[in-house]
Amino acid sequence: MNGFSTVAELAAALRQRRVKARELLERVIARIATDNARLNAVVTFDYEGARGSADRADAARARGEALPPLSGVPVTIKDSLETAGMRTTCGAAQWSRYVPERNAAAVQMLIGAGCIVLGKSNTPIYTGDLQTYNTLFGVTRNPWDRTRSCGGSSGGSAVSVACGFSAFELGSDIGGSIRIPAHCCGVYGHKPTYGLIPFQGHIPPPPGNVAAPDLAVVGPIARHADDLETVLLAAARPAAALKEACVRRLQNYRAAVWIDDGDFPIDGAVKELLENCLDALGRAGVSIRRARPVPRLGALFDDYLRLLWPVTTAHLSQKAMARVIETGAASPPESWHAKLARYANAAHRDWLAVHERREQLRARLRDFFREFDVLLMPTSPVAAIPHDHSEDLMARTIRINGEARWYWEQLAWIALATMAYLPATVAPVGLTRNGLPVGLQIVGPEFGDRVTIHFARCMAAAVGGFVPPPGYEDRA
Repeated sequence: MNGFSTVAELAAALRQRRVKARELLERVIARIATDNARLNAVVTFDYEGARGSADRADAARARGEALPPLSGVPVTIKDSLETAGMRTTCGAAQWSRYVPERNAAAVQMLIGAGCIVLGKSNTPIYTGDLQTYNTLFGVTRNPWDRTRSCGGSSGGSAVSVACGFSAFELGSDIGGSIRIPAHCCGVYGHKPTYGLIPFQGHIPPPPGNVAAPDLAVVGPIARHADDLETVLLAAARPAAALKEACVRRLQNYRAAVWIDDGDFPIDGAVKELLENCLDALGRAGVSIRRARPVPRLGALFDDYLRLLWPVTTAHLSQKAMARVIETGAASPPESWHAKLARYANAAHRDWLAVHERREQLRARLRDFFREFDVLLMPTSPVAAIPHDHSEDLMARTIRINGEARWYWEQLAWIALATMAYLPATVAPVGLTRNGLPVGLQIVGPEFGDRVTIHFARCMAAAVGGFVPPPGYEDRA
């Protein structure tokens, strides 16, 4: 057992008394003390509360009491998920002193399974960016290259996992917020089927809201594919009807591949690794066919934004929303500022038309996944980008094959699974020539979460899995 052991290995070592919960916790605290200042992943700490929980778990185990399956496993939690007695801010000044009285539903399930929460990981304000920084806590840096973003909005979560600050993490995803940080930091991430893990207690929406927003999910980030399933089963609703992974060997999988699109190019450094991965999967016996459920991403991505932006602007004050509308009105009609204003303020009848197109897409996908077990796609068109904290998010750009492209094109390839409520697992497939991780997105049928995770588990034997970032290897 070491600092990067699987959750199952940690739980077994605790259960068999090869390590005490307090001892394991202190190892993690020591690692955070050594490495976190360089990265700023964990921003709120409750070491004394965690120590008390660990001591109680050790005492109960010494008395021979039956304990939950993950008793004593130390974790951090994304700062957008309410954690009882621990400050939960979502990176926003208005909640800088907010200390919830109860846990988010998913957090409570993990605590019920025996996990010990030792702190909270950083997130952009309102979880509203593909980078992780805010005025409360500052910038979270990528452990592979601190001049680059760790992704967002679960960037602190992905860094915490990659560097051994947490056995796993609980993140959230409405715009690739689990998948893109996993891709940027070289770890595994899983966006569950919509509704599989309860969303109640996530900020936004503001504290006290109970209605689950469209598209948004809570899900695990981990160093091993097996851990994704362990956490998924611990946090999922008890009556969840998950499909079993009927295919047991990699060579029996039928995989559709979609990594080319005229509307949204992939940077050559990323595409090279994805093609290498596909070659390795083909050599391992996977049945691979270039196929896609829709002709191009363009129209699908536009519909995704029409669904996304009403959700992500719903928490804005009337004054802030008025500024969005005013800026849009002063911009060219086809500019992104104008589209944001129109889509965020659309009439319900317009939303219903997009929703109908979404339901037709879901029907096509049900047919698609009768022919294929998984759909393999890029996670993002680029590897981790240099930090860019320019104020106008709609005006930001990224570089793809030397060309300036719109910043939010990073959402294009995650849109399908989000819009259609499908599970999607991101698995690391290697490093670019300048040493940045790349992750493959594995999309599956609705409630096929165990299928996509199982494929990621099998894939590791062919293409490799998680490796610690340089300088953050195990020192236990």
